[in-house]
Amino acid sequence: MEITQKLSLLGGLSPEQFMRRHWHKKPLLIRQALPAPQGLPSRAELFELAAREEVESRLIMREDQSWSLKRGPLPRRALPALSRPNWTVLVQGVDLHLDAAHDLLQQFRFVPDARLDDLMISWASDGGGVGPHFDSYDVFLLQLQGRRRWRIGRLQDPQLQADMPLKILSNFVPEEEWVLEPGDMLYLPPRWAHDGVAEGECVTASIGFRAPARHELAREVLVRMLEAAESDAEPMLYRDPQQAATATPGALPEGLGDYARAAVAALLEDEASLQCALGEYLTEPKPQVWFDVGEAADLSAGVRLDRRSRMMYDEQHVFFNGESYRAGGRDARLMRTLADRRRLDGREVAQLSADARELLERWADDGWLHPL
Repeated sequence: MEITQKLSLLGGLSPEQFMRRHWHKKPLLIRQALPAPQGLPSRAELFELAAREEVESRLIMREDQSWSLKRGPLPRRALPALSRPNWTVLVQGVDLHLDAAHDLLQQFRFVPDARLDDLMISWASDGGGVGPHFDSYDVFLLQLQGRRRWRIGRLQDPQLQADMPLKILSNFVPEEEWVLEPGDMLYLPPRWAHDGVAEGECVTASIGFRAPARHELAREVLVRMLEAAESDAEPMLYRDPQQAATATPGALPEGLGDYARAAVAALLEDEASLQCALGEYLTEPKPQVWFDVGEAADLSAGVRLDRRSRMMYDEQHVFFNGESYRAGGRDARLMRTLADRRRLDGREVAQLSADARELLERWADDGWLHPL
């Protein structure tokens, strides 16, 4: 992606300008950001997705000041009548199931893939919404069909209403208000309070971003580093040949504490292991993702990643769907191109070494990528 090119998607800003001026800083309303996205699901197709076991979905209903939440799968008989107001169906990860939704998400890859999460689509009847709330991550709210009235404001009081199945703010103070028409889009940084209410039948896409908590990131990375350390080396056992007889056997030996601290420090000093663990974690497919086993195919014309695949890299490794591979030279350059563009043409595939082409074939067998 050309990050200096001005885009209607960003209201005439280039990705470089948007990231500098707005990302994590201040909201942006963009009229006619994407006037006519093609191939996105109809109401019936969205409801069909919501009914599937492997698709994450929710039904949210409001009755006066009371809210209810039901998690999917949501067969059509579980949904209210279309004429009933104040209800919403939210379908998460639509990009994992539909090529058009995946293609829409790709337009936001001026943000690193490690931060880009998924595309959620919501259908709402008149008055439908999820109440005033805030997100802990950045979000783009793209109006696909109908109209939605958005009110936004700085988060002044994070207190939530008690005894509610949703995280609804107790004291929401809006500062600005707009009605979004099809093609309009609103960007909100983390922790901006917002409330969107459908005016008539309404479909909205939410482009969300990953913001892993520090403790979650530490846990996932450390677990992987420990597993790698256990598999790569013979265990080093604690030894204490100088231990004297003790009259206080319940006291922790000082030497054992020093040994534990040294073990943790040695683990964290292994920069290559940390990078591998981080890359594997960030490319791990979501729990509901399953790949269809591929058939033997001719990859000489080029390859493209499956829409569910996650591929990233650092200076020494390629990370693909939770696995890491050492890479160098021309193979590394071409694998990085595959991660950035999500495809290689036939000329580029021909430049790969025999080992790298064999790896492509294995990934194709696993359903991670497909021939062009």
